[in-house]
Amino acid sequence: MPVLRTARIQRKTSETDIDLTLNLDGRGDCRLETGIGFFDHMLNAFARHGGFDLDVACRGDLDVDAHHTVEDVGICLGRAFSDALGDKAGITRFGHSFVPMDEALARAAVDLSGRPYLVYNADLHDEMVGAYPTVMSPEFFRSLTDHGRLNAHIDLIRGTNAHHATEAIFKAVGRALCQACGQDPGVVGIPSTKGVL
Repeated sequence: MPVLRTARIQRKTSETDIDLTLNLDGRGDCRLETGIGFFDHMLNAFARHGGFDLDVACRGDLDVDAHHTVEDVGICLGRAFSDALGDKAGITRFGHSFVPMDEALARAAVDLSGRPYLVYNADLHDEMVGAYPTVMSPEFFRSLTDHGRLNAHIDLIRGTNAHHATEAIFKAVGRALCQACGQDPGVVGIPSTKGVL
């Protein structure tokens, strides 16, 4: 019987109250309530194209700004990936993806190495997409990589429309993580020469 690769993270601070559930082997089904419409749209794109089932209920201090909500959802999502992957036996470990959206083209490469690191290159001229500050994307992915204990290189190769560019980035990371989290029948045990990730 296959092991269920799921996790539930509940985190409450003075700034946010989050209940997040992740299923790595899902169908891209989502229930998202962060209070930031465009962020919900991006999380949906990430999960749908990654094949992850993702439920997020978040009450954040949006009267201040979006920062704590976006960052803390990233923390919880990273922890959920780490918990759902367990000891990472049999996974592909590496993943990459190029995703175009109209004039925008994004590239993501990830390694579920256990060593958090983020390289994020995306020069967007628009500061806001709806109620979502575009400067929050690198903060979200930094929280995801730090708490998911993964290495990610994310690049916007080209793009002038901030909506298209941001969506291409989220989709590319979702697809790269889908590949990296995939179970490879050719991998016996932990995919590392050290024997641990």
